Amino acid sequence: MMQGIFWKYIRRCAVALLLAAGIFAVGLLSAIISLCIGVPLGLIAGYYKGIWETIVMRTADIFMSFPSMILILVLVSVIGPSVWTVTLVIGILGWTDFAKLIYGNVLSVREKEYVESAKAVGTKDIPLLIKYVIPNAFAPILINFTFRTAQAIIQESALSFLGMGVQPPEASWGNILYAAQSITVLSSRPWLWVPPGILLVLTVSGINFIGDGIRDALDAKTKIKKK
Repeated sequence: MMQGIFWKYIRRCAVALLLAAGIFAVGLLSAIISLCIGVPLGLIAGYYKGIWETIVMRTADIFMSFPSMILILVLVSVIGPSVWTVTLVIGILGWTDFAKLIYGNVLSVREKEYVESAKAVGTKDIPLLIKYVIPNAFAPILINFTFRTAQAIIQESALSFLGMGVQPPEASWGNILYAAQSITVLSSRPWLWVPPGILLVLTVSGINFIGDGIRDALDAKTKIKKK
């Protein structure tokens, strides 16, 4: 009896582990979509200011004024739950963090002497942005990208747990946990819910630790303290 339970637990762990790549891909693609929308909008708002700043930042404020999970639930229920729907909706609604962050960095960088010098010698806007502004404003975006990936994984798992994310027969950690809600399963069949729960925690924690490591590596103050 105990041997049968042990092998069930091992098989469940293997299935949950195999899902890790797919769940990570959903989080990664969502973060890439958010980055591709938010960074250009934040660059435009921070560099050109004026009407562009007003439009982009007020739009970001409107998006951020709604509870993100409720908005995601509404859109997914209207469009229809699937892997691609969840990925696109989470990605599209996550652009505001990147836009706000790059906007603040560009506001600082655009006042630097090397940017003013480049403008004085006639460097056009796009080459100036590519060569001087983006490289000096992009480091915090890399850090935020890792945190956004972890957040997207949590959102996908939450949606699947609520029955609005990845739909059976496709599997995700969220709908595995959803299928194990009964008291009987929770108390007598831990191999059904422990592996996906542990892997979800480990994956999100690991991605956050990577983000912390990138932040420490790029932080000049941390480097000075180590010396």
